[in-house]
Amino acid sequence: MERDDDVELRLLLEAIYSAYHYDFRRYAKASLKRRLTAAQVRFRCESLSQLQDRVLHDAALFPALLDYLTVQVSDMFRDPAYFLAVRQKVVPLLRTYPSLKLWVAGCSAGEEAYSLAILLREEGLLDRTLIYATDINHEALRRAEMGIYEAARMAQFSRNYLEGGGKASLSDFYSSAYDNAVLDKSLRRNIIFSDHSLATDNVFAEVQFVSCRNVLIYFDRDLQSRALGLFSEALCRKGFLGIGPRESLSFSPAGKEFRELAREERLYQKVDGV
Repeated sequence: MERDDDVELRLLLEAIYSAYHYDFRRYAKASLKRRLTAAQVRFRCESLSQLQDRVLHDAALFPALLDYLTVQVSDMFRDPAYFLAVRQKVVPLLRTYPSLKLWVAGCSAGEEAYSLAILLREEGLLDRTLIYATDINHEALRRAEMGIYEAARMAQFSRNYLEGGGKASLSDFYSSAYDNAVLDKSLRRNIIFSDHSLATDNVFAEVQFVSCRNVLIYFDRDLQSRALGLFSEALCRKGFLGIGPRESLSFSPAGKEFRELAREERLYQKVDGV
């Protein structure tokens, strides 16, 4: 028998899906509960049922609630060892393609998409690359398209960049404006920011590399398997997949379609012939 709070959560997620067509029904329940508890405080709701009533009758509230339902935490060159492994083990093989398409799934405010764009520019590949950066949060996509970050964050971004194999200075790729850092507009020319849901949408392009990091941990097992199936379907023969340090392919049927390329950094290559 479901507990009362589980019933309230299920009804809230069903209401969001029915009213706004955002599907969080297969997200990890423990994580959702923690974030929705914070949302209750923000919106002064005593229960999830009260939050459900408000979100159904006040459409203007939903975009703010979406920030709680989606995790918007990232850094440029987050987990530098991952980017170093991409440089050393993926880039040499990407060079063999006349043109490249990358998919950054769950791009948040764009930090990882821009990190890959900088890496590819340094490796001489960006001019022939198109990066699809997708997310379900429209406000996050708007921020991503602007390419503006707080100047206070740039010191950590710069450390990550150097540890990830950066060849110059991260400051070469942005200019300062008051308390912000504005990324070079030329980086954005090769990035398409777009709305896409791993819960409900299908594959939209064939790509050579999918990077979806620290997103799957917020899904239940079924949704993780769906997402990994989409990535496998999108990847070309011998394409590459990168996931987060706490994520795994081992439980999913899609796991057998990949071989490990860098175990610690969670980089994989699609098995030839799959």
